[in-house]
Order: sequence, then C-alpha cells, then structure tokens
Amino acid sequence: MITDTNENIGVVSLHTALQMAQERELDLVEVAPNAVPPVVRIMDFGKFLYQKQKRERAAKTQQKTIEVKEIRLRPKTDEHHLGFKIRDARRWLQDGMKVKVRVRFKGREIEYPKIARDMLEIIVKDLQDIAIIEQAPMMEGHTMLMLLAPNPEKIKK
Repeated sequence: MITDTNENIGVVSLHTALQMAQERELDLVEVAPNAVPPVVRIMDFGKFLYQKQKRERAAKTQQKTIEVKEIRLRPKTDEHHLGFKIRDARRWLQDGMKVKVRVRFKGREIEYPKIARDMLEIIVKDLQDIAIIEQAPMMEGHTMLMLLAPNPEKIKK
C-alpha cells in the first residue's frame, strides 16, 4: 500500500487500508491489480482523473495533424487547367499537407489509362522539387490515384 504522501507502508489488510483511506477522507485505488499482492494507493480519485484528462489534452494540442488535400482531374483536362491544379498542389505541399491526385474515368475513357499516367507524370515532374511520391499511381475502380507528400529537406519554411 502507498499513502497519499508517496510513503510505502507495505502489505496491509484490505480492512485496514480502507479504514486509513476513510480517516484521510480520500479514496483507495488499486494501481497494479496483477501484482502479487495487488498494489493500492490512497489518493483523491477525482483529482487524479482531472489531472489525467489535463495531460491528455496537453498531449493532443502538441500532436501534429497532417491534412490530405485532393485534386480531381479527368483524362480530358487540358494543360491550362492542369496548371491551376498544379499551382494549388504546390501551395498545399509547401504548407506541409499531403496531396491526393485523382483522375476519374467516365465511360470508355477507362480503356486509355496511359493518358492518366502521362498526366500524373507531368504533375510529378512539375512538383519533384518539393514533393515525393508516397503512393505510386494505381487503379482503383474507375479512378487512378496517386499520393504526394511534402519533402521536408527541400521545403524551406
């Protein structure tokens, strides 16, 4: 048993431990139930839960979340509009976001996946100075997907 002042008392009966906790107006909490004998601690359980939640919130604010943006294209997208999409992707990559490039096929367009691969190669070539390919182009149903991630060595903030 451990007291609220972190003093190790040793092995004590359950009745004695509960009595000591009631005298101090605190709770008796089982800390290590798998130990032989089980380890219990006298503490304010409400305060313990509050501090645990506070630590979890602090850890959550320090986590870095990576957002994934998406560019949707068609095999018939012309070079002019592709330039706009590449410019947006460059801006997102410089901001530290990942970019998913999706080429969607309709009807018989699916019989010409080379057009989409060529389009994705153009995008990779234009963004190779700041991006790395995280997921190579692959077919998924009626779409071809590719995932680009920012290259931390090449992006200067």
